[in-house]
Amino acid sequence: MLETDSTSKPMEIQGSEAMDDAKLAGEKFAQLVQILDTLRGEGGCPWDRKQDETSITNYFLEEVYEAIDAILAEDAPAVAEELGDVLMEVVFLARIYKEKNAFVISTVVDKINEKMVRRHPHVFGDKKLRDSEDVVNEWLEGKKTEKKRASFFEGIVERAPALHTAYQIGLRASSYGFDWEKPRDALQKVKEEVDELEAVLDSETTEDIVQELGDVFFALANVSRLLGRNPEICLRKANDKFIMRFQQMEQKLRDKGQTLKDADLEEMDAVWDQVKSSASKPEK
Repeated sequence: MLETDSTSKPMEIQGSEAMDDAKLAGEKFAQLVQILDTLRGEGGCPWDRKQDETSITNYFLEEVYEAIDAILAEDAPAVAEELGDVLMEVVFLARIYKEKNAFVISTVVDKINEKMVRRHPHVFGDKKLRDSEDVVNEWLEGKKTEKKRASFFEGIVERAPALHTAYQIGLRASSYGFDWEKPRDALQKVKEEVDELEAVLDSETTEDIVQELGDVFFALANVSRLLGRNPEICLRKANDKFIMRFQQMEQKLRDKGQTLKDADLEEMDAVWDQVKSSASKPEK
């Protein structure tokens, strides 16, 4: 049976400017819903009509990653565009489920509105929470209770990147007090895990290496968490930096009349050090 809106109390918006923006956003959102209805309807776009929830999931994930790239690039116009693409995929998926008589888009919005109010009793209710750590613990406890989970570790997304999952596991364990006091303590654990990895490098058992290497990554994820940084984002930045420096190295070799195939490791290392040194110098 098609699910419709429940009756939830609308939140009061402060200020006429915020009210005007919210009203305009509502009108634009309704227009987007209508556009997707048209594209999926009779006489609509053949490609859009052909898609299902599985195919759109792939595009959904791609749009989320593009939005993250724009955020990390601090490109506000690109962020606005990419968030629009993400929103479109949400509406697209909701339209597909509407056709299956599962739910409608207003149900999606209503559910998140109700959840945000329920999960913030310190803002919309009388509960007192001291700091952001208490807020996180309250959120996790609320999820555990609402979803009738026996453990905080139930419900961790299986298809999420493993580094992000390690971050989430550490976050949930920390809510029980099972954590290091300082980032330096967690960094010491990384050193211990690296020593254990080094000890099995010559092992004939591949599984030993896989296990110890995984422990190193997991320990690093916890250092990142204690430093207040998401390891997935840190690694993305490192990937981007490596690509940029490698391309600069390649260009410097070209300027010398060489290619990557022509240069040996010693020559590439020397140019790489030049690139790193140049990047570390402050701009005048």
